[in-house]
Amino acid sequence: MIKEKAIETLQIEAEAISNLIPRIDDEFEAAVKAILQCHARVVVTGMGKSGHIGRKIAATLASTGTPAFFMHPAEAFHGDLGMVTENDIVIAISNSGESSEVVTILPIIKRIGATIIAMCGRRESSLGINCDFFVNIGVEREACPLGLAPTASTTATLAMGDAIAMALMEKRNFTSQDFAMFHPGGALGRKLLLTVADVMHVDDENPIINEGKTVKDALFVMTEKGLGAVSVLDSNNKIIGIITDGIIRRAISKDKSLLDESVENIMFDKPFTISPNKLAAEALSVMEKHKPRPITVLPVVDADQNVVGILHLTDLLRQGIV
Repeated sequence: MIKEKAIETLQIEAEAISNLIPRIDDEFEAAVKAILQCHARVVVTGMGKSGHIGRKIAATLASTGTPAFFMHPAEAFHGDLGMVTENDIVIAISNSGESSEVVTILPIIKRIGATIIAMCGRRESSLGINCDFFVNIGVEREACPLGLAPTASTTATLAMGDAIAMALMEKRNFTSQDFAMFHPGGALGRKLLLTVADVMHVDDENPIINEGKTVKDALFVMTEKGLGAVSVLDSNNKIIGIITDGIIRRAISKDKSLLDESVENIMFDKPFTISPNKLAAEALSVMEKHKPRPITVLPVVDADQNVVGILHLTDLLRQGIV
């Protein structure tokens, strides 16, 4: 019975979200465009469970390029309405459209002059009648066996809020760099903000060797630097290849005399490289997508193909990028 009820709950809530798709209509688009044209803030309000969902919607909007905050409707009636200006857009959430705390502040919001977007399940409700834009988040039934606890309705509201936020994000051309600016802390911030230049090995730590040197010379450099690879440079200090410990091992297993051969004879002459201003996360992507197997080192080159450093997978591991 436990499993059956859990499955039924998920099915009801999945159905509630699926039913939202036909409601992405012209009025939904008009509401999103109104937010795009708003040069002030989005104020999200809602009571009870709708308020909890509203807080999350406001947080999602704020973190994806749309200035937004949550205003508790009960506190609004006791002074917090002073936070609302005529240039703001208020997203009012109420499944029934009759939440007394929300309905009570509607005339004052209208008097202030702010635009009202209703996220509501009934267009004929007080909220539905007194809004500028109506976004339908109504559900046929709640997952609650009593039909009382907000379940499917709150799930649908949250999903519609995400739909609004992602549509806005797309229209604003919001980039990963923009996202990083709003998320500077923790592992997420490191992953989005850290560049190759921040973690690469440079100067004396950068294993390089000139063309014409022997494989044995390359092995010495590789051993000294301890990164398992060495970049091969031409007479103009441009990169022409890379040698890894794996390449040397495979070569020596076939012919030990190769230690005295020129590095050009065994190097990989089409090395993957990356520029120092790229995100460290992008370097990881290059390493992971290398075929037939992932690579662990990337020479770092400038616009003129001068080697300025080298990046190892362990550097990314230490920074929490992986």
